[in-house]
Amino acid sequence: MVTKVHENLENVEAKMSARDVSVFYGDKKAIDNVSIDIPTEYVTAFIGPSGCGKSTFLRSLNRMNDTIPSARVEGQIMLDGEDIHSPNLDVVQLRARVGMVFQKPNPFPKSIYENIAYGPKIHGLAEGKDELDAVVEKSLRRAGLWEEVKDRLQDSGTALSGGQQQRLCIARAIAVDPEVILMDEPCSALDPIATAKIEELIDELNGRYAIVIVTHSMQQAARVSQRTAFFHLGKMVEYGRTSDIFTNPIEQRTQDYITGRYG
Repeated sequence: MVTKVHENLENVEAKMSARDVSVFYGDKKAIDNVSIDIPTEYVTAFIGPSGCGKSTFLRSLNRMNDTIPSARVEGQIMLDGEDIHSPNLDVVQLRARVGMVFQKPNPFPKSIYENIAYGPKIHGLAEGKDELDAVVEKSLRRAGLWEEVKDRLQDSGTALSGGQQQRLCIARAIAVDPEVILMDEPCSALDPIATAKIEELIDELNGRYAIVIVTHSMQQAARVSQRTAFFHLGKMVEYGRTSDIFTNPIEQRTQDYITGRYG
């Protein structure tokens, strides 16, 4: 089965590109021959029923699957034209360039300040306390959190509300100046108000970073993304403009999923 790609897509440069990527857990093939280009200009959403492989594919983009002993990845994934599996590419550097925000907020059990300062420190991105202070403030401002936490930067990050913790994790990802931000269902543990704030934030970050979001909420995909890929049973069934995927899908399976016939 060949992925149906809508024809009216503008020709934009790919920040990341995947070609014929398959992911195996032992003998089980979780992802089957996925090819996609991810530009900086748009937010790309991965949608599909639970267990369809969208999170597995997302994790292959910054080699998070390397942490699972039984996992192996075939095919090619490029970042700015460089193979991310190249022996010359340091995986720690890769994960700084391709940041990740997880489903459940996971701040470090450290102060709000240290949560943000940790990455710039280990990657040598700030010299001295003044520069570090500036990075922390800028990251928290970009994540829409500065006004809420500026007077309590020494409080523990885990003392924040769920929505604030998730914005802290986004600020932490931004602090190391990434090029790509991967978000794996970043709002699934949050209430509607916190979700709206994260969606506003995605909107503000759009164009500054290449952003990929896995979401189980089609409404969320429609609100935050301009490109959508529909996954089913480990395959990428269809890819195109978000508006076209939702109003004019090519594949019957996409249509069935979007109209709620399964999911």
